[in-house]
Amino acid sequence: MQKDMRQDAPMDMGVGAPGAGPAANPAVSVVMAAYNGAGLIEETLASLQAQTFTDFEVIVVDDCSTDNTRDVVRAWPDPRVRLVEMARNGGPVLARNRGFAEARGRYIAALDHDDICRPDRFARQVAYLDAHPDTVLLGTAADLLTEGVVGPSRYAPSTTPALVAWLTCIENPLVWSSTMMRTATARRLDPVTRPELLYAEDFDLYQRIQHFGAVARLDAALVLYRVHPGGVSKRFVDTMEAASVRVLTERYARLFDDRAERVATLIMLHNMARRPVPDRAALATLGSALSVIQADFLATHDCSPHDIRLIRWETARRWGDIGRAALRAGTVRLADVLAVRPDHLGLGYAGLEALLWSGLIGGVRRARQRMEQSRMAQTAG
Repeated sequence: MQKDMRQDAPMDMGVGAPGAGPAANPAVSVVMAAYNGAGLIEETLASLQAQTFTDFEVIVVDDCSTDNTRDVVRAWPDPRVRLVEMARNGGPVLARNRGFAEARGRYIAALDHDDICRPDRFARQVAYLDAHPDTVLLGTAADLLTEGVVGPSRYAPSTTPALVAWLTCIENPLVWSSTMMRTATARRLDPVTRPELLYAEDFDLYQRIQHFGAVARLDAALVLYRVHPGGVSKRFVDTMEAASVRVLTERYARLFDDRAERVATLIMLHNMARRPVPDRAALATLGSALSVIQADFLATHDCSPHDIRLIRWETARRWGDIGRAALRAGTVRLADVLAVRPDHLGLGYAGLEALLWSGLIGGVRRARQRMEQSRMAQTAG
């Protein structure tokens, strides 16, 4: 595993009340990159203190915060918490890689400084990984925490390892803060997370770690993912989307050759980012690409009938969302959606009635656009 290549080594500072610290080789090492997290990190650490499974250490890697994050961590009354201070600010990927290098547990649990674990998260993940030696990374479902209100996410409600593997072909199917992986497997990756894929480094990790074993998810929501304006998914959208396109382009190179980047861009924009397709041609290309990717996946993976039903259902659900978004935006018509739909996707889970309604909304928007264009032309004349 590649460590942070900076010349100056970070300071490793023990934190917590006097007394015995964690075991020399705890079962779980929690790796948490932190930057200006003083306002939220206490709640995150408290959720770890409440875990029913107690054999873990917490490695908080502070990336040169300008607030009092380090003071909060130093004062935290739990000897299982260690503070590692980066010598220079290098971003979350380098900070996490430093934490991975410091990990002593047989499992590494990911957790951002603003997310929250439910009390039985570690107990259930450790039990699963102990019982499934072929699984190298295990996530959980997650609820969203928005301004103090907990709500469901848009992720698939029910999964199998095969469905999770399929979804990695077309989107990021796991919340990073929900994942736990085998330390021995992580050390086979070089590096664990790639700095050049900032803000899509977790998506990339899921692609690469599958070469060593299965990726799975517990369908219980054992993590609260905090949604707030300061989150990187809100602040660095362009960087995240460009990195996601690169990850998918590498994934599709074998299937599409010089068209891989075009296909990856379509999948990222209209499936991952949920933006309306601009026209019928883009919708047709996207549908054809989804068919090719799915056919290749089913041909190269051992999927049960239940797996196949879930894969087809979740793909159709996304296709329905893509069609409805385009219809509502007015960029395509219902006839376009019906004409270019792949046979195995049908109309998507939305059904004809929902598409008709979306098409009606899009028709109104097109009419308004035509009226506005006519008014502007008359004004200009």
